[in-house]
Amino acid sequence: METIFALSTPPGKGGVAVIRISGPGAGAAIEKLSGREPGAPRQAVLRRLRDPATGAWLDEALVLFFKSPASFTGEDVAELHVHGGRAVVEAVLGALTRLPGLAPAERGAFTRRAFENGRLDLTEVEGLADLIDAETAGQREQALRQMTGALKEKAEDWRARLIAMSAYVEADIDFGEEEGDVGAGLGASILPGLGALKSEIEAVLADGYRGELVRRGLEIAIVGPPNAGKSSLLNWLCGREAAIVSEEAGTTRDVIEARMELAGLPVTMADTAGLREAENAVEAEGVRRALARAETADFRIVMAAVNPEGHEILGSFEEATPDDVCVLNKSDYLDSAPEQVPVAGLCGREFLPISVKKGQGLEELAALIEQKVRCLAPSMDNPVISRERHRIALQECVAGLAGAERWLAEDDVVLGGEELRQALRALGRLTGRVDVEELLDVVFRDFCIGK
Repeated sequence: METIFALSTPPGKGGVAVIRISGPGAGAAIEKLSGREPGAPRQAVLRRLRDPATGAWLDEALVLFFKSPASFTGEDVAELHVHGGRAVVEAVLGALTRLPGLAPAERGAFTRRAFENGRLDLTEVEGLADLIDAETAGQREQALRQMTGALKEKAEDWRARLIAMSAYVEADIDFGEEEGDVGAGLGASILPGLGALKSEIEAVLADGYRGELVRRGLEIAIVGPPNAGKSSLLNWLCGREAAIVSEEAGTTRDVIEARMELAGLPVTMADTAGLREAENAVEAEGVRRALARAETADFRIVMAAVNPEGHEILGSFEEATPDDVCVLNKSDYLDSAPEQVPVAGLCGREFLPISVKKGQGLEELAALIEQKVRCLAPSMDNPVISRERHRIALQECVAGLAGAERWLAEDDVVLGGEELRQALRALGRLTGRVDVEELLDVVFRDFCIGK
């Protein structure tokens, strides 16, 4: 096995840079750079590093050594904590490059070795990748649960139960036809347990795709007629001037996005072009994009507005769905109380009266939006399916269990056993217990060099 090395901290100037070495030659590399053995495992020691080829002084570094298998990769691992200047890092990496038996690591190479050596399963690897990419508290919490085995533990429990039930079916296949043998009828005996296992996995699948939402983030589209105040609302929600605000109708021609964090989750707020009969091709394209964005959003803020005279409502809630948040902007122009406003076009829908210009009702709107976002967040009590790959594997497992139920109920243990094997293979793909070489290439290419 080749010994690999890479910079594990982000490139650029910093106080400290960490260079990681993994493989059978990690200890020897430290000895060649410092002139001394690595020292006791897991104890930091200060060493002067020199280039073995020239004897040139490279840096003063803290050196850590982790003895196999008690390391991240399961191999001998060394870490060089050097000063974070670019010249220092390049000099140390250059010296390592010239050592025989060492090679620069590819993307995700350290984590791949951890997987291949049984230190992580595939769901934990993906959790680690998500933790590195996490931008919000919700993403961090979900990634930590997965990285520490929440989904793995549940999958291993399902797998153990399925193996035990499969053993009964195999016994029925092998011995069931022998008169008086204990194997007879064992296949049918697992039906209650099989149904319970299928129901348990189906309950996990019925999560409304909440884990995927946390991982990729939510999207909220602000839709309504021109001059309803959509851009002003976007600017208030994100706390900056993300969109141009003008009294002239149709100022927003394209979709304007702003990223923010709500309830610990990443949210993209999309301000769309005003919905009306377009006056030219550019505006028509803006309306088309607005409608497309509204269609794919997780939910919408549907805006109507009161005209300055207070006698007419601009826009409508006619096409609003129960999941939408309906707001009536410029409500400070109303001649009467909001509940008495003529509701032609509002379709009897409940709405929140606001005035973005005067700041009225905005805190209530923000609380309502956050409440809806929280409803889409995953439960802390369940292992979270955070990727389409997880969902497909579990759906295939359920299909195998359903097929096994059907065949075993008809006393066909041969076909029932084959369906159980299909279900087991699907669970194996979830955790990486089966041959998933092509899948691994996809997973690990998303890691940075040094991880």
